Amino acid sequence: MVKQGFDFPSQPRQTAVSEVEEWYQHLLAERMHREYEPIRRSNFGEYNMAVNYLTSVLEEAAAINNLSIFNIDHMAQLEFSGSDVVLLLDRVLPANVNEMKIGQCKYTLLLNQLGCVVDDLIVMRMSEQRFILVINAGHDITDESHNKVADIDFILSYKLEDEDVIARDISDQLVKIDIQGPLSYKLITSLYGDHVLKNRSNPDKNMRYFTFNEFEFEAENYIISRTGYTSRWGWELYIPVAAAPEQFKRIILAALDLGGLLVGLGGRDENRISAGNFGLPLNGSEYTPDTTPTNCPLFAAAIDMNKESFVGKDILAQEIKAGIDKRLVLFISEGIVTDRGIYKDGVRLGYVTSSINSPNVSQEKREYLGSQRKSVSGEHGTAAIGLGWLQHNPFAIDADGKDILMYGDKAVRIRVEFYREDENGVPKGKPVIGYISGDGVNVATAPKALKNIEK
Repeated sequence: MVKQGFDFPSQPRQTAVSEVEEWYQHLLAERMHREYEPIRRSNFGEYNMAVNYLTSVLEEAAAINNLSIFNIDHMAQLEFSGSDVVLLLDRVLPANVNEMKIGQCKYTLLLNQLGCVVDDLIVMRMSEQRFILVINAGHDITDESHNKVADIDFILSYKLEDEDVIARDISDQLVKIDIQGPLSYKLITSLYGDHVLKNRSNPDKNMRYFTFNEFEFEAENYIISRTGYTSRWGWELYIPVAAAPEQFKRIILAALDLGGLLVGLGGRDENRISAGNFGLPLNGSEYTPDTTPTNCPLFAAAIDMNKESFVGKDILAQEIKAGIDKRLVLFISEGIVTDRGIYKDGVRLGYVTSSINSPNVSQEKREYLGSQRKSVSGEHGTAAIGLGWLQHNPFAIDADGKDILMYGDKAVRIRVEFYREDENGVPKGKPVIGYISGDGVNVATAPKALKNIEK
């Protein structure tokens, strides 16, 4: 098989719109009457990505309540086509690709033979024999010396010799910009027209959750999907690379006029952790090549255990049969608890996979912590949020086997402590206090009808 993944880059790559980000940084300094400062950047997936701009991570994280724009050009798009493409994708992926309709998006995982997560991705069915897979940054690299295999090469390794499947990385043709928040509808329709957000089968109605549209603008072909990575209303716009700098500027200017912000990876990380009751897992943090996704919040959405087979199914089936009840939980804490163990009454429950300060935790939720830190409680206080894997389910279950997250109108909250641990895993020092939150941080709005934000 001929390798299609890229070699490991000698230095972090730049996105196609990195120069526009620099333009934005100067523009923001003028508009906000702040001194210009260089963009704070970090290597993410072998891309030189903005963590935050002139605005702080907390400012950018709060913008989701209004309007947030994300440069997601570090993510890659793979095109799979051919008369046998469904056979291949169904053989590898745990989603039921065969049953997908044209215009549908599907969230799924890429698993190895041990049932652990290689990557998570979105599948879009463009036609009967053509799909686009949207994958995470860095998963377009195949380099043995760095122990990396690109998703495209991983999937093609399961292709039978006589199967008609063509696969190619089309990331150099598209630039992905996410537009999220209640005012996202207003921004998109003002720039591209109402029709781009209509249901492709019924133009009198708005497009449904986890669908996509294709449209033409100024003689260029665009894709727009509605999958809501932040669990708020929003869209993912795939712009032809030639038009991307100009269009990114148009989007940014419209967003600033509406009170929105360009948001870096820091704010995006907060937004995905604070999404809905459980947050959203991140590949490389909650999902790793050593972690099975059994009992993760999106398990049923991503994995069809009724399929006859897919890569890693046997291991997942064994875990389910054995009654493994590990859980990925969302917690609120009085401070950042990265890399700490999660304890209750002196017993280790699990470990933290993500943690970040958040401006989106309500005062009531912050006060429930009972923290002695002056920076936590009160009207302008700030708490941290995070995700962690627990060895066992901390929630009671109902007759249908579902977690009980609410008793009447009160959310279940389980008080825990977060300890640093020595090389032997023994807790040390003073703990940070917090609780596992049955009702998360923010209510998920992404699946809700667009009539709520049309005006």
